[in-house]
Amino acid sequence: MTDDDPLAWETTNRQVAYECPGFDIVNEDVVLPDGTETDFDYLVDDPAVVLLAYTPDDDVVLVEEWRQAVKRVNRALPAGGVEGDEDLAVAARRELREETGYEAETVERFATYEPANGISNAVHHYFVARGCEPTAEQDLDFNESIRVVTEDYDDLLAAVRGGDIRDGRTALGVLQYELG
Repeated sequence: MTDDDPLAWETTNRQVAYECPGFDIVNEDVVLPDGTETDFDYLVDDPAVVLLAYTPDDDVVLVEEWRQAVKRVNRALPAGGVEGDEDLAVAARRELREETGYEAETVERFATYEPANGISNAVHHYFVARGCEPTAEQDLDFNESIRVVTEDYDDLLAAVRGGDIRDGRTALGVLQYELG
């Protein structure tokens, strides 16, 4: 689909309505295909990498992190933003190291998704990492509170299937990997 698609909206004005660490909210004036003029707000988020990281014993490296929006600790796959035009595999290795202290022998991309493209331009690139060992120190951002745990893959899959894992990035990545 391209901008000349009959479903495309025409953007006539764009402004950043709100900025904060991690994302912006953009407001655009648009013209709909039927000629209606309106506005549209959405979250602008940098591309991210998400890692299904296996130790040599085939356990999965997970993070437990406080999530203020839902007021609870979230168990999830390590994930983080891509910096500038950074190579995605380099970003995956960096985020794994920074969030968990683990470093991977190999990383390989297996999926790319737009997790909420009705309200955000976010793109998540999923990687499987193998041979992950705890060889570095965590290097967390000022607003990250992360505990690192490992879990048997089958237990993680059962937690996703059973609804115990509520993190969307994690559920999507594990289920896509399982289907692959």
